Amino acid sequence: MSKSLPYSMKDVHYDNAKFRQRSLIKSRSVSSFKILESDTVLDFSYLMLTHTSHIPSSDGNAKNVGTEEGKNFFTDGRGRFRRFWRKPPRLPPRLSPDEIVTRNKSIHNSDKIESGPDWKVRQQRVKEAFIHAWSGYRNYAMGYDELMPLSHRGVDGLGGLGATIVDALDTAMIMGVDEVVHEAGSWIEKHLPERIDGKGQKQGGNASTRGPKPAVYLDNARNLADRLLIAFTSSPSAIPFSDVVLRDRSAHPAPDGLSSTAEVSTLQLEFNYLSSLTGDPKYGLESMKVLEHLKTLPKVKGLVPIYINPHTGEFSGDNIRLGSRGDSYYEYLIKVWLQNRGSNLTYLHDMYEESMKGVKELLVRKSVPNGLVFVGELPYGPEGAFSQKWIIWYVPVFVLVCFLPGTLALGATKGIVKEKAMRENLLNFEDLQNLKLAEDLAKTCFEMYSVTSTGLAPEIAYFKVEGQSEGGPGGGNKNSKYVDDIIIKHADRHNLLRPETVESLFVLFRITEDPKYREWGWEIFEAFEKYTKVDSGGYTSLDDVTVLPPHRRDKMETFFLGETLKYLYLLFGTEMPFHWISMYLTQKPILFLFKEMLEQNDASTKINTFELKKAGFQIQLRLAQAALKEIVLEAGYVCND
Repeated sequence: MSKSLPYSMKDVHYDNAKFRQRSLIKSRSVSSFKILESDTVLDFSYLMLTHTSHIPSSDGNAKNVGTEEGKNFFTDGRGRFRRFWRKPPRLPPRLSPDEIVTRNKSIHNSDKIESGPDWKVRQQRVKEAFIHAWSGYRNYAMGYDELMPLSHRGVDGLGGLGATIVDALDTAMIMGVDEVVHEAGSWIEKHLPERIDGKGQKQGGNASTRGPKPAVYLDNARNLADRLLIAFTSSPSAIPFSDVVLRDRSAHPAPDGLSSTAEVSTLQLEFNYLSSLTGDPKYGLESMKVLEHLKTLPKVKGLVPIYINPHTGEFSGDNIRLGSRGDSYYEYLIKVWLQNRGSNLTYLHDMYEESMKGVKELLVRKSVPNGLVFVGELPYGPEGAFSQKWIIWYVPVFVLVCFLPGTLALGATKGIVKEKAMRENLLNFEDLQNLKLAEDLAKTCFEMYSVTSTGLAPEIAYFKVEGQSEGGPGGGNKNSKYVDDIIIKHADRHNLLRPETVESLFVLFRITEDPKYREWGWEIFEAFEKYTKVDSGGYTSLDDVTVLPPHRRDKMETFFLGETLKYLYLLFGTEMPFHWISMYLTQKPILFLFKEMLEQNDASTKINTFELKKAGFQIQLRLAQAALKEIVLEAGYVCND
């Protein structure tokens, strides 16, 4: 056995494989869709919020949520557990206005953050990369799901809903690229409704420079969400079916009869928020039934199999992993709890903490000879053989093992800067363990990039462990200290421009204020620029990251614009118009904070009301658009092993 880790009583092998693979949608006159990531509902709702003066109440997810009327779905009913003896989870402290507004001195004016390179210049470089990626899509693939940048054409592999347009819209808003916002918005207004109904043409459609009315985003979000709800209401259990036919509003199980655990637990943030925007509780109530049901099922130290049967409501098989078909379950436990802080959903926090204890006990190991910390998987359950395979992405969704560092850090500090949390004694021993594990895993994720010849990570890597004598092909960078720790098989050497690592770097930087996470992100961005940029517009995936020059794949994934470049831009930013954790969740807490800021604004505070309202408008716009984005992507993505 290798040495014990500082966050576990046992040295457990860490292998996390998350595979988010998209296959072509069978979309002719009737399109079949699988529920995977509900990020689109959130996008539309986001846009609506910025264009509305109404700020939903902070007493629940939506009307009746958190009230007696909503308790049947949102509480631990039927007397399963009595709570009077249980210590409630710690809530993140309410932030003062000075900690929330732009130029937050406790975060953004820190000498630790402001020193070093000119990060505004680097942030501008990311913005230019986004504009370059969009220009390729607009010129050659407008209206299609994805761009093939080498062939100069578009392809509909995600249901023909214009996925890149919807996915890129919130990034354009955050970056302030108004031209893209108007182009994308006008296309959504003109073409998306007919695409949802199965009547739209596959090709293009020109975009005007005038954006749509704000209600367009929310209307589309509701339209899609209503169709996706059929998967919930058609199922005999609380677990939704995996497939939805959008055109005729029908749902059915997958051919094997199963749904993935990640898919059924990835709509809650967005549907809760859509209920908040619309005042209709059905979205939040139906989606939260899933988590309420999952709470009652047997688990392995908080860990769950990756498949579940919607007919019986029981888990199926023994395969346990935090990668594909499993990742969102763990990610959303803490995020949904944070979204509803102060509510009666404490069971989510309990489930999250139990699962992270299980990760540390059953899945975490160190590589040899240099001790990289990684997370493995149990393909045959707790009694089966351990696998040291590591897959780069979570999960986006997202969806991906390298989501875990950010999730652990978020769960440990609840979004509070580490220095402040330590000073005010907000972290217990387990929080410190989890934060240490988050930083160790983030280093491993980054080393998967730096160990290759291109500086870009493979989709899957294997880690050598003690007692394993045979080696294997490496990453190609002989200057890397970890070239003997990481094995990259020939079939796994591709890179799809995934966002999970840079998302975790963004979260860790905001929490720890350690500049190394920015530097790591910059190295990754430079590698994208050097090896994946296409002169005529767009960026392309790579077939093999271990050789130079790398062979290019003719595909630009939608999440490169919607997530990867967005998190790099935020990572390099020194100012944000609102508190980062609320933006990160893209959910109702940001409305709570905004409302609190306005309520606390008086002659004694140093808050510019105009700036607050301006920031609130931007926040609402982003949230309404986010609801649309998540629903569209949910409807269009198909996940296969």
